[in-house]
Amino acid sequence: MTSLLITNIGELVTNSLEYGTTPLGLVKDAAFLIENDQITWVGSAAQSKSMAADSQIDAGGAAVIPGFVDSHAHLVFAGDRATEFEARMSGAAYSAGGIKSTVEATRAATDEQLRANLSRLIKEARNSGTTTIECKSGYGLTVFDETRSLRIAQEETTETTFLGAHVVPAEFSERKDEYVALITTQMLDACAPYAKWIDVFCDRGAFDPDSTREILRAGIAKGLLPRLHANQLEHGQGVQIAIEFDAASADHCTHLNHADIDALASSNTVATLLPGAEFLTRSQYPNARALIDAGAKVAIATDCNPGSSYTTNMPFCIALAVREMKMTPAEALAAATIGGANALRRTDVGTLAPGSRADFVLLNAPSYLHLAYRPGVNLINQVFNSKGKK
Repeated sequence: MTSLLITNIGELVTNSLEYGTTPLGLVKDAAFLIENDQITWVGSAAQSKSMAADSQIDAGGAAVIPGFVDSHAHLVFAGDRATEFEARMSGAAYSAGGIKSTVEATRAATDEQLRANLSRLIKEARNSGTTTIECKSGYGLTVFDETRSLRIAQEETTETTFLGAHVVPAEFSERKDEYVALITTQMLDACAPYAKWIDVFCDRGAFDPDSTREILRAGIAKGLLPRLHANQLEHGQGVQIAIEFDAASADHCTHLNHADIDALASSNTVATLLPGAEFLTRSQYPNARALIDAGAKVAIATDCNPGSSYTTNMPFCIALAVREMKMTPAEALAAATIGGANALRRTDVGTLAPGSRADFVLLNAPSYLHLAYRPGVNLINQVFNSKGKK
């Protein structure tokens, strides 16, 4: 057994009410013990002085937080869409159609090129404090390319999502029903062994409610767990369908009415908000305040993708959530850690308490407040990952 003691922590975010009166479970002047990559004890720095460990790290009075849990990312692709971004910043509207240019580039790329780009993005995310990340397919849209995308993604994370229902590819533009049939048969057969989740982009320009239900049912029959892109571009049935299927999360949630908010609040489905997408498309931000005040579970994720949110930086998304979505700094940090864990239905990450994985971040700051207070500044000192895929 190997052990590591982290001590002299000025402020520890545990996300456990057992260790504090606030939702973040803040512990001042704290310490915790790690044994075999799992936290086994949390207490005061004074108590830790009598503890023995194989090694020790002095935090020097800095803050320690759980590693970020990025529960929505599209990382297996080739190329970029910088010219599309320039057009949007010049006034062009965002639509789902831009995905098709990335599909062309991804299909033309080699496995080695896709693997190298994925590795680069995973490294970026880790350097900004992310220790658990979800990764979707969705830029191949053929049986071969969706399967290899998930196979490559599985090399980096256990949280892999089959998103063959991202958009209808160009070759099926007049044969949408045939593409849905392909997804629910041959494509699912090939992809299911490499995926944990099934996702559908249920929105304008993508898949309608009937097709969404058909694809989700087929994925669930193959043993995959549901999640959903919902209500990003306009109000629709996506959120209600996510709740109907007890999906782990409904992602985007930009256009909601009161019924959607009330339904989310009374469900097990997490509303995953993706402020990077609104920032980079100059779109309306989700109403996080209404969701939180209603009692809905909320997560924040990057939505890293080459078209609408090309960022892997969770602290940036936290700052946006505070500034643009009216979340408090504590709510935003919780959404980026334990909220993301809830959206992946994980109980071993997003917290720092006995039984949690030893996934944590040592900040170059005395408090978690600085993540939103100092936007754009790299406050990540060290990132610690427990063993195994993230």
